[in-house]
Amino acid sequence: MQTWHIHIQGQVQGVGFRPFIYRLAHQFGLNGWVNNTLEGVHIRLNTDAAGIRAFCRQVEHQAPPLARILSLHYHAVAPESFDGFQIVHSQSEGTPDLLLTPDAALCEDCQADIHNTQNRRAGYAFTTCINCGPRYSIIQSVPYDRANTGMASFEMCPACQQEYDNPADRRYYSQTNSCAECGVTLTLWADGAPRDLSQTEIITAVTRAWADGQTVAIKGIGGYLLTCDAGNAEAVQQLRARKQRPTKPFALLFPNLSQLEQVAWVSPSAAQALTGAVSPIVLLPFKEKAKAQLATDDIAPGLGQIGVMLPYTPLYALLLAEYGKPVVATSGNISNTPIVYQDEAALQSLSGIADQILLNNRPIATPQDDSVLAFTPCHERPIWMRRSRGLAPSYLETDIPWPNQTILATGAMLKSTFGLVHRQKAFLSQYLGDLEQYETQKHYQATYAHLAQTLAARPEIMLADAHPEYPSTHFAQEVSAAEGIPLQRVQHHKAHFGAILGEHQLWDQEEPVLGLIWDGTGLGDDHQIWGGECFLYQNYRFERVAHFDYFSAILGDKMPKEPRVSALSATFGLPGAAAALQPLFSKTEWSLYDRMLDRHAGLQTSSAGRLFDAAAALLGLASRQSYEGEAAILLEQLARQHIAREALPEPYDFHWQAGTPLPVKPVLAQILTDQQQGVSKGAIAARFHHTLAQMGAAVATTLGVKHVACSGGVFQNGLLIDLLTDALPAGCTAYFHERLSPNDENIAFGQLICYLIGQRKAATHTSLLKNTQPCA
Repeated sequence: MQTWHIHIQGQVQGVGFRPFIYRLAHQFGLNGWVNNTLEGVHIRLNTDAAGIRAFCRQVEHQAPPLARILSLHYHAVAPESFDGFQIVHSQSEGTPDLLLTPDAALCEDCQADIHNTQNRRAGYAFTTCINCGPRYSIIQSVPYDRANTGMASFEMCPACQQEYDNPADRRYYSQTNSCAECGVTLTLWADGAPRDLSQTEIITAVTRAWADGQTVAIKGIGGYLLTCDAGNAEAVQQLRARKQRPTKPFALLFPNLSQLEQVAWVSPSAAQALTGAVSPIVLLPFKEKAKAQLATDDIAPGLGQIGVMLPYTPLYALLLAEYGKPVVATSGNISNTPIVYQDEAALQSLSGIADQILLNNRPIATPQDDSVLAFTPCHERPIWMRRSRGLAPSYLETDIPWPNQTILATGAMLKSTFGLVHRQKAFLSQYLGDLEQYETQKHYQATYAHLAQTLAARPEIMLADAHPEYPSTHFAQEVSAAEGIPLQRVQHHKAHFGAILGEHQLWDQEEPVLGLIWDGTGLGDDHQIWGGECFLYQNYRFERVAHFDYFSAILGDKMPKEPRVSALSATFGLPGAAAALQPLFSKTEWSLYDRMLDRHAGLQTSSAGRLFDAAAALLGLASRQSYEGEAAILLEQLARQHIAREALPEPYDFHWQAGTPLPVKPVLAQILTDQQQGVSKGAIAARFHHTLAQMGAAVATTLGVKHVACSGGVFQNGLLIDLLTDALPAGCTAYFHERLSPNDENIAFGQLICYLIGQRKAATHTSLLKNTQPCA
């Protein structure tokens, strides 16, 4: 019999790991102890060599559902004697070396508890256990113990304490454990004052407000949601007007999966995501009969799909069970500002939007929007449109050899995130919004400050986008100058490429990888606006081997906001273009912009995003857009609808050879010809998508590569992903983002990977120099 010490690292706090080890030790009949520290879980116990191997195998195979073990090491220590097996108090000395657990959706057991009238938690809106509930959103410091969370002020009643102390109970050592006697309470405000209602009456009052066409702001896990009856067109229109969100789709919250399946096409993959621990918003095509039950024209104007989710908190489950119908559930904010999460701010800023505001007294430490997931129409590949609640902040990838440095990557401007490598672990922030707004910049900086303080992390290296005017670059420059930290800049599209290389472990392989990096905008190495790039990666080097042909980038930010401008620029000089586009402009605009393009000698763009905008504008889908990507979304939908009704049409003719740009004007000229010949808009949209997929395949075929990695916001387009997958030659594998978003959310992660690539490149060069023999 020997004494052994086991050290486990990973996502092992806030997941019921200590109770799991306690029960497992009792099953094995072992004596010892387990505790949480700032560097993971430590276990000490007595057994023989065979026993420790068997025990550790079971730890790895039977770990709690929310746990993710990244490393497990054990070694013999000096003999000790133990009286039974105990959970000992967490230790908070030292430097944090752990992952942070994301919030987890309501589990089936807690769902049953709140709806069981015989259960003491029946109707309790904040029921949790070791398998579900808030984690990252309420962590104020580590280790993850009640005193370090938003639950610190809630002292457990005797019944909850008994559960907490009972190894056979699933609330054993559950740091969020509470009930109606000792827990979190709701307060409903209306007309500037709290209403005098019991907790049960509040649930009924909210559902009555929905039935009356009112908007109710509700505090959830990561912030406030604005809600109203999804079947009431007037209520939805009113919410749009108050929130200043003209056409961007709203998400819906359904009572249960069976009701959702009545109005939307729910695949097995989608159902699994909706009912899992992340419980994101999932984009689904809706059925024709949905229009009779939902205000679809107002919820998702012009679209054939809706974003849906199921109740992921007990509060939402109680509300939706009583109401029995779906509700709109959108972020609690004015459009383009961060989600509201503090109660005083909600009462001030949401009172002009919501008729009533439902507060609770559990503080939120870290606000988060809901994550958003889509699936491609044919191959059902996952596309994370937004990585946030349920996924942030840890990046669970064990095979990346992160350097033993603290590195802060500040990301891009749109769909901002930051990335932090600390103690050889990667942390990726939740989606933080567009940094064009000052409020979002403050939110970004506050989120970073909180995570850095929680982890006791001080950057040694700063990484930023090469664009000098991005607020994220300014932030990196300020921190670098103030603290004397070296700053490195990473070109935007190389960071995108780095992100997909890192996600699929392609960054350290010998075979060349083609990167199709297609997005809206990013400053190129030639100081033009890139966005339709083809890179070849080999031997830790990036080479730009092709790009969409340049066209004039005019009018600054007006161009990405008005697809008609992209169409005007990209088709300039083509026969028939003026007749198709002139009605979209005033006489003054047309004259001014025509002269501007005729004399233009300024910025050029290779943007695939602007190319999608141009095609959409030519088809009359959107001359202006009220949210990013609106024109491209409408174009994709039109193409999908056509392909669903008819066969996939042939792509447009194009010719490409290595060393030349991918053609733009020849393709747009054929679109104009199709229009003149009366070809349907759907067929043109489908041909356009098919053409771009064939272009990507042509580059891969010409270069003879076996690996094609795709990143950038254009690859949020599920149809394009499927078409490109099918177009690639036999033996060629396509890689798309599966854990990260393809849009600019992944830039921070890509910056970290590019830094790692740079280190490996430098090390390889040094090694080659050392092995070089001097000339005789």
